[in-house]
Amino acid sequence: MRIARPRAAKMFAAVLAIGLIATGCASERDDEESGDDGQPFVFGAPGDPASLDPSLASDGETFRVTRQAFETLLDHEPGGTELVGGLAHTWSSNEAGTEWTFELEEGVTFHDGSELTAEVICQNFDRWYNWSGTYQNTTISYYWQTVFGGFAQNESEETPDPNYVGCSAPEELTAVIEVAEPSANYPGGFSLQAFAIHSPDAIEAYEQDEASGEGENITFPGYSQEAGTVAGSGPFEVTDWNKGNGEVTLTAFDDYWGDTEAGVDELVFRTIPEESARRQALQAGDIQGYDLVAPADVTTLEDEGFQVPVRGVFNLLYLGITQESNPALETLEVRQALAHALDRQNIVDAQLPEGGVVATQFMPDTVAGYSEDVTTYDYDPDLARELLAEAGEEDLTLDFCYPTEVTRPYMPAPADIYELLRADLEEVGVTVNPVPLKWNPDYTETTRDGGCNIYLLGWTGDFNDGFNFLGTWFAGYQKEWGFENEELFDLLSQAETEPDEATRVGLYEQVNEAVMDFLPGVPISSSPPSIAFSADVNPPTVSPLTQENFAEVSFK
Repeated sequence: MRIARPRAAKMFAAVLAIGLIATGCASERDDEESGDDGQPFVFGAPGDPASLDPSLASDGETFRVTRQAFETLLDHEPGGTELVGGLAHTWSSNEAGTEWTFELEEGVTFHDGSELTAEVICQNFDRWYNWSGTYQNTTISYYWQTVFGGFAQNESEETPDPNYVGCSAPEELTAVIEVAEPSANYPGGFSLQAFAIHSPDAIEAYEQDEASGEGENITFPGYSQEAGTVAGSGPFEVTDWNKGNGEVTLTAFDDYWGDTEAGVDELVFRTIPEESARRQALQAGDIQGYDLVAPADVTTLEDEGFQVPVRGVFNLLYLGITQESNPALETLEVRQALAHALDRQNIVDAQLPEGGVVATQFMPDTVAGYSEDVTTYDYDPDLARELLAEAGEEDLTLDFCYPTEVTRPYMPAPADIYELLRADLEEVGVTVNPVPLKWNPDYTETTRDGGCNIYLLGWTGDFNDGFNFLGTWFAGYQKEWGFENEELFDLLSQAETEPDEATRVGLYEQVNEAVMDFLPGVPISSSPPSIAFSADVNPPTVSPLTQENFAEVSFK
C-alpha cells in the first residue's frame, strides 16, 4: 500500500524547491504585481504537437502543451521524480496492487464550467477502455496499451489482453480503479499526461468526431486538431492552434482551482525546429524561452545574461537494431561488432552538454535497478572487424535511419550524431545507406514498424521506476526490435508484477545484465538537457522528466 502526502505537503515541497533553485522567486510572483502588461510569454518548441487531446499522443511536444491545460490524478514534485497528488490529494492500493483508490480534490472546475467528480474519472477511463477501430492503433493508443493493456473488445491478435477491469465511484469524490494484475506501471502510470482528465461535456463532444484510417495513414479526429472542444482543468486553457504558423496559444483560466495560478495572461508555444533559429529568436527578443539548447550555445547565452538551467539526467539515447530486417543482425557477433565499432565517448564529448555520460545499459544510473555488473562494449574497431569476419559479414550493408526536423532531450543534433556513428561504422567496413525521415509521423512510425536495419532513438522517463525504461522496449516482442527471447520476456514480466520494491529492483538489475548479454541494441548516452529563458522572466522549475509547469512563469 502507498499513501500520498496531502496537498499541503505537496505545496510545501513545491515552494521549497522553487526557493532553493535559482529559477525565480515564488514570493516575488505571489507578492508583487506582474510586470507583463498583458505581454504573452512565447516559448520556442522543437516540434508541433500531434494533437490537443493528450489521450491520443505519445510525444513530448504534445504533452508539453497539453500539460498546461490538462491535469492527471497524480503528479510529480516540482524539479523531481517523486509522485505527489494531482487531481487526487491522496491515493492508496490494496495489498495485491489491483485496486487503486483516489480521493479527489474539491471544487475542481473544468474550462467549460463542468465539475470534477469520481464519475467523471470513470467516464474518462471507460472511454479509453472502450476505444475501437482506429483508436486501437498504437499510433493513437500507445500509452493505454503500454500501461493498461488492450480494450473491452480487442480487434487485433497483436493487441495485448486488457489489464484494466473497471472504475467505480463509491463516493462523489472517491474513485476506485481496478486492474486484473499488479504492475510496476502503477501508481506511476496515473501521472501520465495520456491519462489526463477531460471534462464530461468535452468527452460527449469527442464522440461526434472519430479518428479514421489505419497503418501509416491515420487521420486524427478534427476536434483534436483545433481549439474549441478540448477542455481540461489546468491553469491555462487552449484558445487557438494556428497550425500553418506552428503556434498554440493558451490563455490563463480565471477559475483555476489550484494554488499555482497562471503567472501570465497568455502562453504561446511557437514551433522553431532548428536550435540555432530558436537561439536567435531568444537573442532577438522574439521569444522568452526555448528548449534543448545546443551544448556549444550554453556559455554564449549565459555570458549574454540569459538564464540556462540544466535538468537532471533521466534519459537514454540508443542505437536500435531491428533483427528481423536483416539476417546478419540476428547474429550476436554482428551486434557485438556494431557496439565495439561506436566511439560513444566521442558522441558525449562532441554533441552532449556537460554532465553527459556514456551509457552502459538501457537506463540511466539515476533509476533504481541500474546494474554495476553488465557486460560492456568498449570502443575497439579492431575487435569489431574481427567479429564481423568471424560472422562472415565483412561486406555488411545496413540502412541507417535518423530523424530530421527535430531535436530531442537525449538527442540534441540527430544529423550530427548520425554522421559520427556512420563514420565509425564505415571505419570497420560496414556500408551505410542513410535514411533520413521527418520525425512526426514518418520516423516514429517507420522505426516502430520495424522498417529500419539500425536507427537512433531514445527515451525520457515518464516516472521513476525501472520498468518505465526496460518495459518500454523489452516486455515482449516488438517490431522495432524484431526478436523473440522468452527468457528475457519472462524475467521482465516477473519484475513487473513483483510487489516488493527491493525484490523488484534486484530483478531489474538481472534484466539489465541479460539485456546487455543479448545486446538487442547499443545504449549510447545519457545527458542533462538545458533549457533557456530571457533575463526578464521568472522561469518554471525545471524537471528531469521535462514536465515543466508554465503556470510558474511570470515577467519580472
